[in-house]
Amino acid sequence: MPTDGVNKGRRRFLIASTSVVGATGVVLAAVPFIESWKPSAKAQAIGAPVQVNIGALESGQILKVQWRGQTIGILNRSQQSLDLLAGLEEKLRDPESIESDQPLFATNTGRAMKEQYLVVNMHCTHLGCVPQFVPTVGPEPWDNDWKGGFFCPCHKSKFDMAGRVYKGVPAPTNLRIPPYHFIDEQTLLIGVNPEGVA
Repeated sequence: MPTDGVNKGRRRFLIASTSVVGATGVVLAAVPFIESWKPSAKAQAIGAPVQVNIGALESGQILKVQWRGQTIGILNRSQQSLDLLAGLEEKLRDPESIESDQPLFATNTGRAMKEQYLVVNMHCTHLGCVPQFVPTVGPEPWDNDWKGGFFCPCHKSKFDMAGRVYKGVPAPTNLRIPPYHFIDEQTLLIGVNPEGVA
C-alpha cells in the first residue's frame, strides 16, 4: 500500500526525534549530578596553593596572605636582621628548630629556603592569635634587649625574626613554616614544596 512507506518514514522520524530528545534529557540531568561530586569553589580555594608576587616587597617589609584559612607572612629580611639571628640561641626554646612544624629545607638558622625571605604561618603556636610584627631593635615593654621579631599580645609569647620561640613564654614551639617554593625570583607558591623536597 502506498501509505505503508509514509508511515515507516514517519515512524523512523519520530523514533529518531524521541531518541535525540531523550539523550539530551539524560545529559542535562547528568551534568548537575556529576558537578555535585566536585569540591566547591570555596573548598578548592581553601586547599589550593597561593601564588604571591614578591617583586615589590622591600627590605624590612612583611606581606600577609591567606592560605587554608591561615595568615601567612612573607618577610623580606634585612642583612642586619639576619646577622642578629646568630646571637639569640641562649634565649630560645628551640634554636635548631628540632621540634618545629616545617619542611626539611627550613631546618637552618633563618628557617628559610632563601635566607632573605621568611615565609611563616603567623598564628601563635600557643592559642592561635596572630602576633604583631615588631621589626625595631631596642628596648620594648616585653624585652629590654629586643632584636626584632614577632610579639603575641594575647599571652605575651615572643618569636625572633626567624619565628623561633623564646624561652619562658606560653607558646610551646616555633612558628610553623608552610610548604612553599619559588617559581622564579619574584614569584612564590605557598602550599607546595619544591619537587623532591619534604
